[in-house]
Amino acid sequence: MASIMELCRKYTLLSIEETQTIQEMADHLQLFADVSESDVFIDCPLPDKGMALVVAEARPSKGSSLYKTSVVGQYAFVQNEPAVMFCLLSGQSVIGSRGISQEQIAIQQNVVPIRSRTGQVIGALIMEKDITEKLEQEKNVTRLMETTEQLSETLLSVAMSQGSMQSLMHEGVIVFDDKERVTYTNPRALDMLKEIGHTAEAANGSLITQLFYGKLTVLGRSGLIQQELQIGHVTFELKAMSIYREQREVGGIILLRDISDMKEKEKQLVIKSAVIKEIHHRVKNNLQTVSSLLRLQMRRTKHEEVVRVYRDSINRINSIAVIHEMLAFEGLETIHFNEVVDRIIKNIISSSSKPDQTIVPVISGDELILQSDAATTLALVVNELVQNCVLHAFGERRTGHIEVSLQHQDNFARVRVSDNGIGFKAANHSERKGHLGLKITETLVEENLGGVLDIMTDERGTEVQLTFPIARSQSKEDEMP
Repeated sequence: MASIMELCRKYTLLSIEETQTIQEMADHLQLFADVSESDVFIDCPLPDKGMALVVAEARPSKGSSLYKTSVVGQYAFVQNEPAVMFCLLSGQSVIGSRGISQEQIAIQQNVVPIRSRTGQVIGALIMEKDITEKLEQEKNVTRLMETTEQLSETLLSVAMSQGSMQSLMHEGVIVFDDKERVTYTNPRALDMLKEIGHTAEAANGSLITQLFYGKLTVLGRSGLIQQELQIGHVTFELKAMSIYREQREVGGIILLRDISDMKEKEKQLVIKSAVIKEIHHRVKNNLQTVSSLLRLQMRRTKHEEVVRVYRDSINRINSIAVIHEMLAFEGLETIHFNEVVDRIIKNIISSSSKPDQTIVPVISGDELILQSDAATTLALVVNELVQNCVLHAFGERRTGHIEVSLQHQDNFARVRVSDNGIGFKAANHSERKGHLGLKITETLVEENLGGVLDIMTDERGTEVQLTFPIARSQSKEDEMP
């Protein structure tokens, strides 16, 4: 590659002293390239005023360069790099000019003149960046603006020609001019306007604000609005946009849809939801009433076995009441079961544990969300298992520990109830089939939940684990909006 001195001596009219000035500037070129993160060049003027010569270049150390090969010794032409020629001839800096590189890449140039000691312009320092992507974006915006303007023109011309719009359109179409005066309404729009008290003669020529009794929001600067209007018993979904011709607003178009039926259905759904919540609330109250009556009966008997039967029944009823209470409060058909477990455990410990016992409950694992029917069944299962722990696991011990672990993986749920008690044999429950609570639990798990039940017990405590599918319940929840 030829040196700066050789290039300047062979092609330019620069003196040795001026060439040395160019060389001194070139010595700092790499620093300029790294700081600006761009390709940097020095071009020197030639006897032909229409082109210049590239005598030095530097590429950024970090980042990519615009050039695949060196351009030192190549010419820069005025038609491709007008900013360079302007700078060399006028001595003025140029910022943000666009040009075409020697490799035909769209570039943005910042050009600064290099002067000799006597003040003469002897070269130009050029920093270049690739703007190909930016130019493509600008072209896309230009195409979009042209397409939008053509579409607006088409809509306006079609709308203004009477009879050309199809009568069977689902939406009503209203066209207005730059003074917001209605100039066209299709048959569907006329039918909708009749429902709110307008005749065909009154509609055409009216101001759009009068047409909708002042309820229509002004388009404003955005040129686009979408809103719902309720006029009497009719509800409209309205979309409006401005129409431009040669970048000047000449009017607008409104698309009108009658959504009264949809709104009425939504209203009915709200009413039904309120009714369902009220039903759950009343069921919960009735269950609590039954629970209170059983509690009164329990207090009237002195037989321990009868008291135990009453207490077990009360706890089961309260477990179901918890589900209905949550459904009444949230109004959904899905239940966050962790909260149900928390309330069941606290209720059983407070009602069934011995006065001198301290039983510590722990709830761990994942958040489990179930459909109401599955939640009701599982609430009864957890009630039975926790009740067994409180009544039988700890014997005469002063303290105890009960853990309920909830896990959700893929389409299965796993619930584990464990204690650090004395185990089945020590509690005189070695005959599993004869225990009513376990029979209820097994029946509910296998028949209602379609799951399996496993029991592990020794002198260190008892662990009951049940696994059941929730794919059906979960899929129902996923379909909810």
